[in-house]
Parts: sequence; C-alpha cells; structure tokens
Amino acid sequence: MKGILKKFSETPDIEIQVPGKWILAGEHTVLRGGNALVFPLTSRFLKLNYYKSDSEFELCLDSETHPELELTVWSVLERALKKLNIKRTALKGTLTFDSRILFGSGMGASATLCVALTRWFCQLGFLQEDECYDFARDLENLFHGESSGVDVAVTLHNQPLLFSRHNGFQLLENYSKPLLYLSHTGERGVTKDCVDKVKKLFTQNKEKAEHIDLQMKKSVELFQALLQEQKIQPEKWIQAMQLAHACFYDWGLVNEAVRRHEEDLLRFGASAVKLTGSGGGGFMLSYWTEPPPENVTFEMIPCFNDPSRK
Repeated sequence: MKGILKKFSETPDIEIQVPGKWILAGEHTVLRGGNALVFPLTSRFLKLNYYKSDSEFELCLDSETHPELELTVWSVLERALKKLNIKRTALKGTLTFDSRILFGSGMGASATLCVALTRWFCQLGFLQEDECYDFARDLENLFHGESSGVDVAVTLHNQPLLFSRHNGFQLLENYSKPLLYLSHTGERGVTKDCVDKVKKLFTQNKEKAEHIDLQMKKSVELFQALLQEQKIQPEKWIQAMQLAHACFYDWGLVNEAVRRHEEDLLRFGASAVKLTGSGGGGFMLSYWTEPPPENVTFEMIPCFNDPSRK
C-alpha cells in the first residue's frame, strides 16, 4: 500500500474528469423521442486517474465515502471488457476514482462513471473517438435498463445541449442564466424504478400518460424560448417551472420527503421549484428572483458558475 500511496503522489499517466449534469426539462419524455434541455454541472464531478505499471491491475476507491462504488465500478468494468473482448488479466497498473456526486441524486453519477471508463479505454487505444457515445450509453444500460443517452451526451461533451434521442443534439449557446439552484431532497431516487413506474402508466392509463408527456414537451418549448431571451422574465420562468414539476406529481414521483423539501424552498423564498432527473428523490431545482438567504438550512448549489452571483 505504501508503494501505491507513493505512486499517487506522482502525476498520473492518464487523468480524466467528467462533470455531473442537471436537466432543466424533458425528463422521461426523452425516452419516447421528446427533447430535453440538459446542462453540465462542473462543480460536481468524477475524476479518474490511471498509473501505468507492469503490476497486477488494481482499483483504488474511497470506500468510506462511497461504499457501493467499488462493486459498481467492477460491474461496469466487466461489461466494458466483455464488449471489447479483453481479459481482465490484460489490464495492468492502478486506476483510482474520486467521485463528488451522490448516486441516486439525478446528477448523472452513473453516466460520469461510464463516460470516464469509456474515455480511459479510448486513450488506451481500445476505442475510437466516434465510438465513445454508443459505447458509454450501452454501459449505462446496466443502471437504467434502457438509457436515453441524454446523461451520457452532456457528460461526454461537457456542453449544454438540446437533446433528442432520435434527432441527436445541438449545442446551446448564448443562453440566459437565471438564478437556478440545486438542493438535495434528502431522499435517494432510483432511476430504473421511476422509469418503470412511468412506463407502467402507459399500460394502465395511456390517455393520461400521453397527456403528461405533452405537458412536459410543452415545458421544454417554453424553457427553450426563455433561454433565448436576454431579459429574464420571472412570470414566464415560474410558469414553465410549475408546468414541468406538475408532471412529476402526475407520474406519482413526488413522495413525502420531496414534498417537504419543496415546501422548505418556497418558505425560504424560492419563486418556483421542480424535480430534476428521474424523480422520487435526488435533487430539486429552484428558481429565485433574488439569491437565496444565508439562513437556508441545506446546501444550495448554483446551476451556473457566474462569478457575479454568489
């Protein structure tokens, strides 16, 4: 172990940092061809460091901070090796992970892991650059059963995107940056369970499910238009936020912990809120006309790294 620690003091041979993400709107409907507005979150990330050597391959993780991470990494790694037809014994050296993202939080933790490993294999020469997106998306199917690819796309490119599963994506440029913050609901969300619940609604009440999809798609259109306006219009931002958040209620993805967190944010002065990600927990997005007060009792993470806004 001492030899490994000494090695870590040196510059890694490969260093990869992948940002987290947050979704403004388009959750769930993106699986059925709808658009999604998604942004990288550079303040939350996963870092992979690789140290070459001829020694037996070793993973080093902070198991105290992320006790489930080692098993998760090995599961993804084994799937990648199988896809590439590589034996584990062919790997040498030491791979370290430092994740600053909570799993089950809606910040794309699984995507950052899949993208980081994909980029590592690419730099090792096992993949071509144009193969990375499809490869990482297939790895993420381990977590979601069926990955839309939206998390993979934004973490892979580290750019704000208007994403479509069927039509690809386009970069968002020169967009407005309202006061949007992320805060944790205190509840973990399980993406696959939430996706399955929404899919089940289509078999039980197709008319209702399709209506909710149309509502979420409408919110994406509203947000897309608002992002292009130079002047922030609070009333319209509140309307779009409320429209998107109502979809999570209609899908049955708002539990008591989420409801309490919503009430807390509104009590502290947020103008509107919505869940971000799959729902059922994780992080909540809040819109403010003024910066949050200092007496907020939970961490408020700015969505945009604007130095003029604290």
